[in-house]
Amino acid sequence: MKLSVIIPCYNEVRTINRIIDAVKKSSVINQEIIVVDDGSDDGTTQILKNISDPELNILFHTKNRGKGAAIRTGISEATGDICIIQDADLEYDPQEYSLMIEPIISGKADVVFGSRFKSSRPHRVVYFWHSVGNGFLTLLSNIFTDLNLSDMETCYKAFRSEIIKSIIIRENRFGFEPEITAKLSKMNVRIYETGISYYGRRYDEGKKIGWKDGVWAVYCIFRYNLFN
Repeated sequence: MKLSVIIPCYNEVRTINRIIDAVKKSSVINQEIIVVDDGSDDGTTQILKNISDPELNILFHTKNRGKGAAIRTGISEATGDICIIQDADLEYDPQEYSLMIEPIISGKADVVFGSRFKSSRPHRVVYFWHSVGNGFLTLLSNIFTDLNLSDMETCYKAFRSEIIKSIIIRENRFGFEPEITAKLSKMNVRIYETGISYYGRRYDEGKKIGWKDGVWAVYCIFRYNLFN
């Protein structure tokens, strides 16, 4: 099976080269790497434009449209049997792709969520209130979807490509996570979870998600579970 790795990035000048190198060194041999620069203005765009690598499919948004929009662009270009989302900030380890896609390859799952909270793997200690917020959003989402996920907001989600390509994604920013979870819950798909490691960043290291995104996630949980 071929794996499509979709890397949405915005202002990741410090990590973009390292994440591309890490993905190339992952344990999955048959893969394509799709990088979507979402209108970066910190030098990331220039770094990517200077890369000449036939293994990479690098796409550019002329202005910042949000993570969800970048993922949507990447999915439209994917040619693999499986798609996985990879943030460009080094919080998630590409060496764990095999954990994520094994349930799909073995025919047990259609979608796999990588849980940061169901794992004995390394987990950087960062923000208490972020973990509280993640727990609340996951619980609220579960109430509506009737799924028993432990980490709805995780970046690491792997999909059989025909499934993710069949879903119309409307959210342009971080609302992608509750939107896609709500829409998957209404489909006849097999969803699995697997524990992953997590190397979280602080805000001074470039972390972008904030409390306003949490409020919007609550709105998205109601919207896509009740009305879409």
